[in-house]
Amino acid sequence: MTKELCVEYGYTSLNHVGEELCGDNVELVVADGYTTLVLADGLGSGVKANILSTLTSKILCTMVAGGAAMEDCVGTIIETLPVCKERQLAYSTFSVIHIDNAGRGHMFEFDNPEAIWFHDGHTNDFPNREVLDICGKRVYHTELALEAGDLVFVMSDGCIHAGIGQILNFGWQRKEIMEHLDRNVNPHMSARAAACLLASACNDLYLDRPGDDTTVAAIRVRPKLEVHIMVGPPVDKEKDAYYVQRFMQGADKLIVCGGTSSQIVARCIGKPLKTSFDFPDREVPPIGFIEGIDLTTEGVITLRRLLSLSEKYVSDKDLTPKTYTKTDGGSLLANLVFEEATHIVFFVGQNVNAAHQGLDIDITMKLKLVEHIADNLRHMGKTVTVNYD
Repeated sequence: MTKELCVEYGYTSLNHVGEELCGDNVELVVADGYTTLVLADGLGSGVKANILSTLTSKILCTMVAGGAAMEDCVGTIIETLPVCKERQLAYSTFSVIHIDNAGRGHMFEFDNPEAIWFHDGHTNDFPNREVLDICGKRVYHTELALEAGDLVFVMSDGCIHAGIGQILNFGWQRKEIMEHLDRNVNPHMSARAAACLLASACNDLYLDRPGDDTTVAAIRVRPKLEVHIMVGPPVDKEKDAYYVQRFMQGADKLIVCGGTSSQIVARCIGKPLKTSFDFPDREVPPIGFIEGIDLTTEGVITLRRLLSLSEKYVSDKDLTPKTYTKTDGGSLLANLVFEEATHIVFFVGQNVNAAHQGLDIDITMKLKLVEHIADNLRHMGKTVTVNYD
């Protein structure tokens, strides 16, 4: 049975050294089964560049997502934005991707570095890239037909300028960027992790002092993967079996957070609950094991760690790796919901947990934790549903 496909995205920006605002901007709209991503690069840096790139990306994204013809959208931007009199350069360049969940769509590029296509385990040029003349400007158009595991990288020119006058004489050439991606990207890596990987390499070439605003955005087509997370026991104890049945139905992966929740699931499915005595991280309680459940963790403390990791993950300025190699419950949980999941359903029990009596833990705290985590997951582009029982 062929799994349903969906589109995920991610991006990371580096500000020009000494600037509070980035001169690049990424705008995203997901609506009616289509994902529209625009990366715009304003001329120069600082406030002026930020305003120009923001204006460009918002106008383009709104028009494209609203169904306007791409040629009309590009023409509107080119005619609207002025040209620098001194350098005869457009005040803003851009890359636009507009695709459906099956990976079919279009890409338009105007004066940004050429997009890179990661397909079948290695990088490629798009073979069907064609030149269009729109309002006297050279715009490149590519018809997209992406497959599961494919990634498309678009970037501002800060990427190809990385290292100029420092480590490299002429910046980071396109061929070298592609070789770096070939060595480090795999088809299972999320779009956010892949974009961060490339931006981090640029930052290294800039010696942590970027001489140009640098932004990398990635779009990835991947199979849908739905994860169900059970947090806490339901109010009505008589409905434990029904609650667990709902939790287990239709999921690709199952996660149980909390000791009481784990006991309920183990009892209802007739499997023993075993607890690990390993402490990979002394601040996170050990995980448990239930046959048929992909991950069993402690509750509130592990969720707090997950929230902390999610705050870093959603920051488009954070360059730390987005995959987690540690084996504590928080890291394992983060890998499942940040990197693997596309759709996440929480089953939150609102019963007062007797095990929490006398501790600085209450039902309100647990609900707020789940709400904050759900908000961050939505910011990552995940489809999130929260059920309360």
